[in-house]
Amino acid sequence: MANYYPPVSFFFEVKVAGASGAVDASFAEVSGLDVERKTVELAEGGENRFVHHLPGTVKHANLVMKRGLMLASSHLFDWCKGTLESDLTRPIEPKDISVSLLNEKAEPMMTWSITGAWPVKWQIAAFRARDNEVAMETLEMAFARIEREVNKPRGASGMFTA
Repeated sequence: MANYYPPVSFFFEVKVAGASGAVDASFAEVSGLDVERKTVELAEGGENRFVHHLPGTVKHANLVMKRGLMLASSHLFDWCKGTLESDLTRPIEPKDISVSLLNEKAEPMMTWSITGAWPVKWQIAAFRARDNEVAMETLEMAFARIEREVNKPRGASGMFTA
């Protein structure tokens, strides 16, 4: 079995906990899968040549997902609308999201598991009469944690090969 390296970035899937059907999982673009460890500078008394850089908190950007504007109501639509238009009399309901990069057999090669996500922004792209483009919407999610896992292909007994 051949494993292609580097993998292509256009074959991926998104799963939102509680959502069902292709409508909720169809996205044209996903970004924000980055993690950064902040550092804390500590100056040592009497040492003027450098400062120590100690590990600090983990920081990540919001998860940003883009797709064609959805006209019909769905679980994802209802959740985003309910969260962003809420008067906060009820608590926000965070959900888990997974983003998987797929191989040529549509099997996950790598999966990013996002925990405790909730919508913070819902943006509709500009409508322009002179353009011939699909109407797009962008969903932006804040989240608590992200973990990346390399998935072993089914039937493989070892590491990925180039």
